[in-house]
Amino acid sequence: MISSIIFVVLLIGSSVFFYINAKKIRRNILLGKDISITDNKAERLKTMVLVALGQKKMFTRPVPAILHLFLYAAFVITQIELIEIIYDGITGHHRAFRPALGGFYTFMVSFIEILSVLAFIGTIAFLYRRNLLKVPRLVKSELNGWPKLDANIILIMEFVLICFIFMMNGADEVLYSRGQSHAENLGDRTLGLAISSHIGPLIYGGMPDAGLHVIERIGWWGHIIMVFSFLNYLPFSKHLHILLAFPNTYFSNLKPKGQFNNLFEVTDVVKPNFDPSYQPVLDPNAVIGFGVKDVKDLTWKNLLDAYSCTECGRCTAACPQNITGKALSPRKIMMDTRDRMEDVGKNMDKNGGTFVDDGKTLLGDYIKHEEIWACNTCNACVQECPVNIDPLNIIMGLRQQLVLEQSSAPNELNGMFSNLENNGAPWQFSPADRANWINEN
Repeated sequence: MISSIIFVVLLIGSSVFFYINAKKIRRNILLGKDISITDNKAERLKTMVLVALGQKKMFTRPVPAILHLFLYAAFVITQIELIEIIYDGITGHHRAFRPALGGFYTFMVSFIEILSVLAFIGTIAFLYRRNLLKVPRLVKSELNGWPKLDANIILIMEFVLICFIFMMNGADEVLYSRGQSHAENLGDRTLGLAISSHIGPLIYGGMPDAGLHVIERIGWWGHIIMVFSFLNYLPFSKHLHILLAFPNTYFSNLKPKGQFNNLFEVTDVVKPNFDPSYQPVLDPNAVIGFGVKDVKDLTWKNLLDAYSCTECGRCTAACPQNITGKALSPRKIMMDTRDRMEDVGKNMDKNGGTFVDDGKTLLGDYIKHEEIWACNTCNACVQECPVNIDPLNIIMGLRQQLVLEQSSAPNELNGMFSNLENNGAPWQFSPADRANWINEN
């Protein structure tokens, strides 16, 4: 009874804490401008299944893709076992589903064990790649400090979780064989699990029953506590992409890469000059802002992108400007956007839900001018992202703010703008002289 009460308290407490933080994340995402994305539902569902569930874009790099698949499959499939663990925790039973499921129970838990071994291999490999092999895209300057620690924390949590799983199953295998497990309906007195039936007797075979019961309980409680801890760590970690990858890929930009949208604020003013029947929508006397200065000028999809970023660095590794030593890192653009969004959210929490000007903006304080002007708009970052994030959309919004609001463009662009205004073309020749080349010998 006491253990069931403790379990229920932990279950409710962790669920409530996660709900509170999930609401804050939703609030932060909705700081962005509202846009409607309701078209091509079948195509969007297909994209979500292939990219988020099927990991399609991961396999452009086969080795990390396979390792990631180990962890991903283990994470998804092992959630099935949580159903029984939660039921056992509430009712005080142990392996309550085994009598009813029989051989299928053994098959499922054995399958989970095999996936756990593969996840163990993937975890060790990723720790090695980050900390010893030092893969170039995983040691960029924007990952210094918390981002690097965050990546290692989650891998260590995964390692510990797997150890608890095999402690629980291994000790239970030995107890079953002795008829001493506290599970009901022992049946043939063997679990017959694919991995634990071998390593259990090997490691725990010489231990007394009392010690085995302690080991099994440590494994059981350790497993579920790690699950609860992981659940409530997600809102503070880049691993939130485990959940947000699905909506983010569903709401992907399905337009051809390189197709840019005109600013409606500009179109609404200019279009009557070409179409007299067009009726402007915006109030001509209202103050209108152009481009993106802070996170509230972005759309909710841009902010969902920021929260969905896995920090894998594939975008930055593919960026030709970053490769040639320029200041631009598409990954940093997304991380800075998320950091600013988080800071705005904390500001609102401290001030009763109202944002109080803190003297900072996304443009300038988080993302520098040099970064956004380094971009050559090639869309390599968009193409490479495994969850269809679009850093370029944010970069273009920041550029629009600099040009249209602050008149702060590089000299090369100012010259082009002047030529467009005076000559109707990017070149410094009068329109009357355009055909002079015909007369050249």
